[in-house]
Amino acid sequence: MSSESETSVAAAEPIRVAAAAPRRASVGVDVAGVLVGASAPVVVQSMTNTDTADVAATTRQVAELWRAGSELVRLTVNTAEAAAAVPRIRERLDMMGVGVPLIGDFHYNGHTLLTQEPAAAQALAKYRINPGNVGFGKKKDLQFSTIVELAIRHGKPVRIGANWGSLDQELLARMMDENHERARPWDAARVMREALIRSALDSAARAEEIGLARERIVLSCKVSGVQELIAVYRDLAARSDYALHLGLTEAGIGSKGIVASSAALAVLLQEGIGDTIRISLTPEPQESRTREVIVAQELLQTMGLRAFTPLVTACPGCGRTTSTFFQELAKTVQDHVRARMPEWRIQYDGVENLTLAVMGCVVNGPGESKHANIGISLPGSGEAPSAPVFIDGVKAQTLRGDTIAQDFVAIVEGYVAERYRAKAG
Repeated sequence: MSSESETSVAAAEPIRVAAAAPRRASVGVDVAGVLVGASAPVVVQSMTNTDTADVAATTRQVAELWRAGSELVRLTVNTAEAAAAVPRIRERLDMMGVGVPLIGDFHYNGHTLLTQEPAAAQALAKYRINPGNVGFGKKKDLQFSTIVELAIRHGKPVRIGANWGSLDQELLARMMDENHERARPWDAARVMREALIRSALDSAARAEEIGLARERIVLSCKVSGVQELIAVYRDLAARSDYALHLGLTEAGIGSKGIVASSAALAVLLQEGIGDTIRISLTPEPQESRTREVIVAQELLQTMGLRAFTPLVTACPGCGRTTSTFFQELAKTVQDHVRARMPEWRIQYDGVENLTLAVMGCVVNGPGESKHANIGISLPGSGEAPSAPVFIDGVKAQTLRGDTIAQDFVAIVEGYVAERYRAKAG
């Protein structure tokens, strides 16, 4: 099976559109072996929605998210029971060969839980604290300092994650008063954005004063509006060199959440802003939590920033393709490569860069198929299935009959085994 051709379009290097103003954090943060920031690739993160105290359920979901490709997984640690469960979850994951770093998400009582459960403090790879609710009044600085000191003691990085849903009200009130004294006061939205950024930056400065190294700090400033998120992170990136975590908080359910998150994060990533990302989707009833991981991967892959799994190019269908056969074939192929990717990733180098095309008719089908490593072009409506297959830009064979799907999947399997170098055992 030929993998090269003088006429191959697929062999050409893909076009990469340069970021408008590459920034990326100059500071790199090591999260249990996963590098965040500096020159490292953008990292995909997710979060469980199980009760962390339920060790079995949480372990299963973390493993599921990891198998889907999540490189960091965050857990809610909100009770003594949840904190006590963390080392047991870590132990079970290690026994399963799931080495994904776990991040503890703390609000209100993190200082107490980390102090009372040193095994949890050690088992977690990173702590996430919210400066808006780490403590209130006179207790705020003490409780913040306690968590930072514990991070230093256990050698853990910290994400200081401000959120406009839980913004420090004392800081916001003070900044509103300052704004009132301006000759040209800002509008309320700008004051809130500035308060969010100041909350993160001031907290990071305080953490450094306590002794937490700069390369142990990640910042985030989450909002739920697309334009607000872009404005906040552009400003935050211009004013700091910390590693930044991106995410549109409370993005929503279904297509709304996917579109909103992608619209905001794509702009920032294109500008070189962002070192870890999470797509905060509200799962549909009975939907797997892994969907947010897949969307994050597809966002990075379609932007040309990373490659995770072979993606299938397929036409949307029109009056020429009223048959559902090509739709079913596209789904069969996509499902197959996703199911096979965990094993392929172990066996072969570079297979995530494989490109596939399933096209519905002869208008764009042959041409689009030639652009993929492997492409198939169906004839369209009302015609007997007769589908030419192109491999690296060259027509290789024609599939006919009732077994086109199985035959095409077999071609994909054969190509992977022949084209990609097997990893050393």
